Formats: sequence, C-alpha cells, structure tokens
Amino acid sequence: MEKRLSKILAEAGLASRRGSERLIAEGRVTVNGRTVTTQGATADPERDRVAMNGRPIPAVEPKRYVLLNKPRGYLTTRSDPRGRPVVLDLVKHERARLFPVGRLDFDAEGLLLLTNDGALAQRLLHPRFGIERVYEVEVEGRVSAAEVPRWERGVTLPDGPATPRAVRLLRRTQASTWLRVVFTEGRYREVKRFCQALGHRVVRLRRVGFGPLRLGNLAPGVARALSAAELARLSVL
Repeated sequence: MEKRLSKILAEAGLASRRGSERLIAEGRVTVNGRTVTTQGATADPERDRVAMNGRPIPAVEPKRYVLLNKPRGYLTTRSDPRGRPVVLDLVKHERARLFPVGRLDFDAEGLLLLTNDGALAQRLLHPRFGIERVYEVEVEGRVSAAEVPRWERGVTLPDGPATPRAVRLLRRTQASTWLRVVFTEGRYREVKRFCQALGHRVVRLRRVGFGPLRLGNLAPGVARALSAAELARLSVL
C-alpha cells in the first residue's frame, strides 16, 4: 500500500514528518534509484526501494517512547559536528533510532520526549493542537504578585505575540524570582525572550510538563520509558 514518502521516513525513525519533508526537499531521498523532491510524493514501502543518502532506509522498528530529564549543557539534537554533548548521548543503551520531540536550549533543562514515532511528534509540535509546555523559570530581580497580571497579558515579540496560557508566582529570593509559565507553542527561545521583554533576564529554565507528561522526581540525566497510562493519554491528543 502506498504511503506518503515523508511518513515512510518518519516511521523508519529517520526524522519527524516535518524533518522528513526537509530531507525530501534537499534531494536526499530516492525511490527506485530516482531522486524525489516533490512534497506529497508516495511510495509502497513493501515494493519500492526507498533510500536516503544512497542507503536503503531501515525496516520499520517498534515504536519507542522515552522521557528524559535533560541536564544543562546538552544540545537537543541527534549529533553535533563540533563534538558537543547531545541528548542522545544520555540514552546510548536504547537500540531504537530515537529523535527529540521539540527542543530545549543548551542551557535549559527538564522534560524532553524522545521517540521514533514521527506521526506522534508531528501532532505534539503542530501549533493547532495547542499542546501545553509547562516551565519553571528563575528570573533576575523580584516579581511581585501585583505584576503577575501584566505577565499574563503577554508581550509582542519580533515574530509575533507571546501570550502564556498561565503564569504563577512560585517563590522569591533576595535577588531572583521563580515562576511557573505555560505556553502552547515551542517558538525559538520564546520563554527567555518573553521574560527579557518584561525586564527580567532568565537565570534558569526547566520544563516540567509537556502535554499530559510530567517530569516528576526524575533525576537530571536519567531517562525512562513512558508508562502504559502515559501512552494512553498521548494517544488521544
């Protein structure tokens, strides 16, 4: 049965659906020896010879879902040409070809989902689904309870409005304030730019929730498979 070429690549664990579309557009995918660059192209994975960079794509592997507590100092990518640490270094025991769903900055930490399920990754990242990202953020300076409504109203950034779904004051020290901030999209450095626009530089940023998933007490650098209950909650998104 024919499927979209991007779906075939995603199911093989090579990239998300969006990433697979980029691979096709870059001319890195062939079907029966012919380069395909047309988005929406189809192929039959059981009859056609699909290859990327000249190598046949691997057989479809069982779906794998791993929750990682990403520490600071790791790139959210599969590899780095400069040899810097990447999140997949923390799950080398995994046999599945995992990729991160979304991104956390090099100096950010917290919940990161790793999977080889491209279709799920696309659903979780698409803006129209409004999947919540829950962050605990420490900012320089003191933010009072009276200022929280201003944070809730949001700001306008160069790439559009940044309006959180919720903001809650957690605690304050002499020099900084911890807040819980919820956004429904994963724009580039959105939380940091949002806080900076309100006059507060981010000192520490930790994601503690992503959709129905919660970080809980998982230690930094540790990964675990999703539970059956967590998978069930993801399946209805």
